[in-house]
Amino acid sequence: MPPVLPGVLADLAPILDHYGYAAIIGLITLEDFGVPAPGETVLIVGAIYAGAGRMNLVLVALLGFAGAVLGDNIGYLVGRLGGRRLVEKFGRYVLLTPERLDKAESFFARYGGGIIVVARFVEGLRQANGIIAGLTGMHWLRFLAYNALGAALWVGTWVTLGDLAGTHIDTIYPLAARYQTYLAIAVGVLILAVIVRAVLRRKR
Repeated sequence: MPPVLPGVLADLAPILDHYGYAAIIGLITLEDFGVPAPGETVLIVGAIYAGAGRMNLVLVALLGFAGAVLGDNIGYLVGRLGGRRLVEKFGRYVLLTPERLDKAESFFARYGGGIIVVARFVEGLRQANGIIAGLTGMHWLRFLAYNALGAALWVGTWVTLGDLAGTHIDTIYPLAARYQTYLAIAVGVLILAVIVRAVLRRKR
């Protein structure tokens, strides 16, 4: 029997039960080039299933990594080949307004590759970083390297936590929900630290 999942995780259980590994790579790929899809959540659920003996942890990790890299590279091609006009035309469907696009382009132009790694852990930036990297003209091999590093860290983090949770998710989930605000603050502080470090290095 699969573990009983609480909260929003329970909504994805039927999808994972029915489509299995295909749901993991499919939803992560869709999420990572801008389509609103619960990619991160399905990765966590897949890892929890693996921890409970319902799925293979290595396959969950490999498919999660493949979906993350593939999705971001599709986003990169959309930004690079489609250009700003295409992104502005369809960006409103994923909350990527022209104003947000301007700020994001400036951000990427100034801080580059390191932001791609950090963006992987930030909702919103995770879905848009490939598109923005393509728009700003970042070299594809450079983008691919940072993107692969960020994807590996992201998948490794969530797969490890999900696997450790296993059948204890009913205990862990309420604690995670209670402290998610503090986690968001911690991520924000990390991003700020990366920016400050980059600024200081430029001044030197």
